[in-house]
Amino acid sequence: MKSAALSTSTDRLPERAAVIDLDAIRHNVRHLAALAAPARLMAVVKADAYGHGAIPVAHAALEAGADWLGVAHISEALALRAAAIPVPVLAWLHTTDSDFHAAVAADIDLGCSGWELAHIVAAAQQLRKTARIHLKIDTGLGRNGSTPEDWPDLVAVARQAELTGDVTVVGIFSHLAVADEPSRVETDEQLAVFTTAVAQAQAAGLDPVVRHLANSAGVLSRPDTHFDLVRAGLAIYGLSPFADKTSADLGLRPAMKLRTLVSVCKDVPAEQGVSYGLSYRTTAPTTLALIPLGYADGIPRIATGGPVRVNGVTYPVVGRIAMDQMVIDLGEAALVASGASVIGAEAVLFGSGDDGEASADEWAAAAGTINYEVVTRISPRVPRVYRNA
Repeated sequence: MKSAALSTSTDRLPERAAVIDLDAIRHNVRHLAALAAPARLMAVVKADAYGHGAIPVAHAALEAGADWLGVAHISEALALRAAAIPVPVLAWLHTTDSDFHAAVAADIDLGCSGWELAHIVAAAQQLRKTARIHLKIDTGLGRNGSTPEDWPDLVAVARQAELTGDVTVVGIFSHLAVADEPSRVETDEQLAVFTTAVAQAQAAGLDPVVRHLANSAGVLSRPDTHFDLVRAGLAIYGLSPFADKTSADLGLRPAMKLRTLVSVCKDVPAEQGVSYGLSYRTTAPTTLALIPLGYADGIPRIATGGPVRVNGVTYPVVGRIAMDQMVIDLGEAALVASGASVIGAEAVLFGSGDDGEASADEWAAAAGTINYEVVTRISPRVPRVYRNA
């Protein structure tokens, strides 16, 4: 996803905006780096930095002490290189049409589960350059990564490619499946498989500089998974990977605030239907306010009941969320309190979670999803505005 339009203005905000606090990013990176030390920290900025903007977030994370950057796709890594970001960048999710040639030319580290190795070697030979690879072992997640059964063969082929100068095996890595549930025994099982795989690779002559297994949840709850490098994604954006812990509990600061302006305010009678399907009807004379954000902006259509804060009061969304808009019911009090319109008032969907502001977690609960999805799906139609750049 391309970065949305951005602004660093301290004056009037756009009528719709995701306001990104880069000081929050820096705080979170420093906090996570301290927890991970002496392991180094990779800031994961895939999916346009979880919707926060890859280039500004990458700069902030590196300023705060991140040593590496991580992305899913080579195209995302190339965008970082185009922005003159020189640090090690790992891209780990490929297809047979991925541009391995461009990646090797740009000194991008490449994850390798098996089949990719032949493509990477071919690119390296064409360029007469040594490619940097990280071998991935599937320790139990069941996605990409070599199976333990195929691992010895992958290691042997990679070692041969090292001897011919086509690749250097910079790292060995895997990904945790249930670290967000710290009591699950599967993390111990994955750790054991990973340790065995590393030992097998070293016995075959490989000497990886970095071994990496921990994600955000692993950084925060399993120091035994830290090894030489940790990959922090969600937590650098200030969000909790745990169902029973808030951002504040973990010492994290949410970086994104999603806000707009109330566009319509009108008094309606009892039994007024609201939005498609008329699934909501007012129970008494009341005031409705229209919020100009909808599912085209990335708000989950099913998140009826999601919180919107206007003038210091939080109201749930009523009726169905539409493509461009949603409705809140201000209640009878709005009719009595001088009848003043709230047109033009700021409406905050989520932010820090402090001072009555809702959090992305509350919108996730309303939508039956997770906070990862809430922030990553905010569409490019919503401009990103950067604070503390």
